[in-house]
Amino acid sequence: MRIYAIATAAALAISCSGGSRDPAPASGGKKVFEDHFDRAEIGSDWRDTSSGRFSIVDGRLRVKGARNKPLWLVRKLPRDARVEFTARSESPAVDIKVELFGDGRSFARKASYTATSYVVILGGWNNSRSIIARMDEHGEDRKVRTSPQGEQGRTYKFSIARKGNVLSWAVDGERFLELDDPEPLAGAGHEHFAFNNWASEVFFDDLAVYEL
Repeated sequence: MRIYAIATAAALAISCSGGSRDPAPASGGKKVFEDHFDRAEIGSDWRDTSSGRFSIVDGRLRVKGARNKPLWLVRKLPRDARVEFTARSESPAVDIKVELFGDGRSFARKASYTATSYVVILGGWNNSRSIIARMDEHGEDRKVRTSPQGEQGRTYKFSIARKGNVLSWAVDGERFLELDDPEPLAGAGHEHFAFNNWASEVFFDDLAVYEL
């Protein structure tokens, strides 16, 4: 359908964003993968660690109650990449969540989950905050916005890009958050993208990956 992602705090120099001064994610690049979920089954491009919480419904990827068991893209991301997709939550809690530059296989084995990736969440914690985190979504070094809140039933266009040390996130073409990491998650163990989820019902579509 075309309806328009642990280090100590001392190891991170993370810049805040949310405002006209902050750069938007890099544009352009070469498209290296896309998925519009216009089929019945998820297929071999994906590794589902959730035991079936992800499915394709009416040409969109649906997830509910995955409890930090991601759907990993098997193909590797380029070192510098932009990932774009649409997302809509049908839950009041909103909680739209993805991971970038992870190991392609990790998942929560208990209530506590430390990712191998950057974690990007819109409207998390019962729609009280949106974040970019480096592996630990509860860590003190994460970047946070408390407004605007996410909207149930609204389709958002996400664009998340890494160029050099900087991970930039735009929502509907507007600058949203940025993380500047002097020790980027790169190389073996940090090469994959995933859709993730806790409890909310979320639909994803129109995924595109670009090499920058």
